[in-house]
Amino acid sequence: MKTYLISLFSPDGPVPPEAELARIMADLEVVNADIRAAGGWVFAGGLAEQASATVVRAGADPLMTDGPFVESREHLGGLSIVQSDDYDVVLDWATRIAKATGLPIEVRPFQDQGRPGQAPTTQ
Repeated sequence: MKTYLISLFSPDGPVPPEAELARIMADLEVVNADIRAAGGWVFAGGLAEQASATVVRAGADPLMTDGPFVESREHLGGLSIVQSDDYDVVLDWATRIAKATGLPIEVRPFQDQGRPGQAPTTQ
């Protein structure tokens, strides 16, 4: 089975109101339950607010700075790691996550797993 990362991108700004957030989480749990039932579940989780991030840069003395790595209006807000031999199934899960959250979603295979119809990359 191929492994994929489904990334959720959150915009800058306040968290949605509690009632809306509860609806989003309930809708997202329906998708997650279906992924589990299909045997594709590996891991999923939301991330703390972007201001809690620390960036570590290598050097003679590692440099650590607060905040996200790049200035952006959208930040990684959560992720799911799923497995499937059918890329269309993964894209369907990602589409359902996008509909449940209203957020942009990126699907990316793990390195050396390739896209459907492509040979795995070699290094």
